[in-house]
Amino acid sequence: MNSPLGDSPNVPRFHRTMSPGQRLGLATLAAVSLLVLDLRFGALDVVRDAISVVLRPVQEAAHWPVKLVVDGSIYFATLAEVQAENARLRRIEMEDRLRAATLAALEAENTELRRLLGMARRFELRRIGVEVLYDAPDPFSRRIVVDRGANAGVRPGLAVVDAEGLVGQVTRTQPLVSEVTLITQRDHAIPVMVQRNGLRGVVYGLGDGYLELRHLLVEADVRTDDVLVTSGLDGVFPPGIPVAQVVSVDAGGVFLRIVCRPTSFGERRRHLLVVERIPPKGEPGEGA
Repeated sequence: MNSPLGDSPNVPRFHRTMSPGQRLGLATLAAVSLLVLDLRFGALDVVRDAISVVLRPVQEAAHWPVKLVVDGSIYFATLAEVQAENARLRRIEMEDRLRAATLAALEAENTELRRLLGMARRFELRRIGVEVLYDAPDPFSRRIVVDRGANAGVRPGLAVVDAEGLVGQVTRTQPLVSEVTLITQRDHAIPVMVQRNGLRGVVYGLGDGYLELRHLLVEADVRTDDVLVTSGLDGVFPPGIPVAQVVSVDAGGVFLRIVCRPTSFGERRRHLLVVERIPPKGEPGEGA
């Protein structure tokens, strides 16, 4: 007859299991045995290798954010160094090309002065490297804004050049920025001379990207492809800086109509130089 609870008489009512202490002892014995086997015979090398293979993608994924941060910081630091070095090299290149462009004119000027006055008066150039920030907000003018102002020694009237030639003239300064009027600004005047023969004149901006050499009589010796350089007679622009190249010469009356293309397009440049012609020490300044 079955028990009231329906239990089978052959099934034990209680099961004996290992106590926690016994389990701990067995686990400790197994761990020690594995350690001994591994140290003595390298029994777990295969298991360890398999686990390392399985966990390798996980390790790579965990290391990826750190690697990204480190590589990114190195990249941006290197990029900043390269940009600074490029800016320095561009500035050096502009200075060298400006020096080469003005050398011939300075030598001719010194030769003439030595012959007429018995002395040579030389001029030095003070250079300030600037970076173009943006075009001036006035859509009807050809002006740019650069990142150096009165605090850096920039003054209204100073010439602005790049490696190709004259870009414009500083017309307004603030403590930290300056406004530069490009030579193609309408009616902006620059004293120039024809590099080929020394013929002097004044070139004016037309406002459309070109310039015009005005007030030369029809018999003036000006030809297509002639290069115009600053004459230096105004005491502002250093002599010998390339300004424009003649693209057309038309005789339409008493005066020639001479259209020129600027040698430099300053609005397309990022780095420029502000230059000032100053006399050597011991000589009076321009305004003396």
